Amino acid sequence: MSNKKLIVIQGPTASGKTALGIALAKKLDTVILSADSRQFYKEVIIGTAKPSIEEQDGVKHYFIDSHSLEDEVSSARFAKEALEILTSEFENRDTIIMVGGSGMFIDAVCIGLDPIPKSDELKAEITKEFERNGLDPLLDELKEKDLDYFNEVDKGNPMRIIRAIEVIRLTGKTFSSQRTNKPIPPFFEVQRFVINHEREKLYDRINRRVDLMIENGLIEEVKSVQHIRHLQSMNTVGYSEIFQYLDNEITLERAIELIKQNTRRYAKRQLTWFRRHPDAVWIDFDEEEKMVGLIFPS
Repeated sequence: MSNKKLIVIQGPTASGKTALGIALAKKLDTVILSADSRQFYKEVIIGTAKPSIEEQDGVKHYFIDSHSLEDEVSSARFAKEALEILTSEFENRDTIIMVGGSGMFIDAVCIGLDPIPKSDELKAEITKEFERNGLDPLLDELKEKDLDYFNEVDKGNPMRIIRAIEVIRLTGKTFSSQRTNKPIPPFFEVQRFVINHEREKLYDRINRRVDLMIENGLIEEVKSVQHIRHLQSMNTVGYSEIFQYLDNEITLERAIELIKQNTRRYAKRQLTWFRRHPDAVWIDFDEEEKMVGLIFPS
């Protein structure tokens, strides 16, 4: 399968990845694997900016509405399931598209996962600490014991913090030092493309998207998942802030302001992650046809 190619379309939230991926997939008559860690889940649509059936425009998508919020998808699980799909789909085609902004999930497929030890018992213990005391004590421990990973990690993602603390306590070594082993290389070629925007234009797109989510019923959607708000997969931008509003902790105006602010911060972290890959080609945002031409010239 050495002639097989996975084209990865990366970009921060609201950058236009979805539309570009669909246009490219139609040109190449292929399928798309979504690498967005929130679009897996069936119960949430508006706050995840999930492409509708109409927007998918007849292109087969994997990992859209594929799992339940109560059936959490880790990067390791995603990699396993994605590689199974790629193995099957590559039997009938030479090129497949992956589209997403979740750098860890993309890298799990394109690079592989390091063989880092784990302990379900220790993870459960740390999770109880998080539920009892919140995330701050764990963040303090991470900062003290592994400053490199502390500076890099999404500090609003309990799953990743808990995983790092689990490894540190289990091995007595930093989590960051154990992510340097060489994983098994994939059986396909990877080409990465990152959609690039001027920062202010990207922030404008993010702000408009948040306003549209509110108009389209985000508050009602958040109400519909209140009964499972304890799940780690629900501790995410767009939902956490509305939960605060529904709990009468903040006004709706403040919740919307926080969603925009936290989404912009998330976009900055995404861009930092993408810059870790010097082989990625950065393309300026333009009409889809022009961007498709840059990625796959006729």
